Amino acid sequence: MKSIQKILCSIDLSEHSAEVAEYASLIATKLGAEVTVVYVAPTLSQYTGFKVPQSDIHAFVGEIVSGAQASMNAFVAEHFEGVKAEGEVLVGYASDEILAKAKRDGVDMIIMGTHGRKGIDRIIFGSVAEKVVKNSTIPVLTIRPSK
Repeated sequence: MKSIQKILCSIDLSEHSAEVAEYASLIATKLGAEVTVVYVAPTLSQYTGFKVPQSDIHAFVGEIVSGAQASMNAFVAEHFEGVKAEGEVLVGYASDEILAKAKRDGVDMIIMGTHGRKGIDRIIFGSVAEKVVKNSTIPVLTIRPSK
């Protein structure tokens, strides 16, 4: 069995993220692994052609990233006490950024939440978790929200 030394924990900063972090923290503690916690902010570049100046979009994304980084720092401090963990905010399409980060960092496992959407919600919103699972070359642990 392969050793798991680096875990990428993807969160969306929703209420469900605490549950995902609990699993990531437990696994990291048991295995002595380090964790990189990531949140992927949207690029909003698809709105450039809608008479929205690109500079306004970049400024807005910058504000999102700044706010998300502050939330991320607090989240990591609260949910990864005693674990070697760092938080990072990425910008782009979530599944692409998660997979690219995992590859760049030589991650051994990805842990992420899934909302378990069905029907029209799934068609409209898609599934980041499903795209990551289908395209990952490393193990992916998905955590569904407990109700």
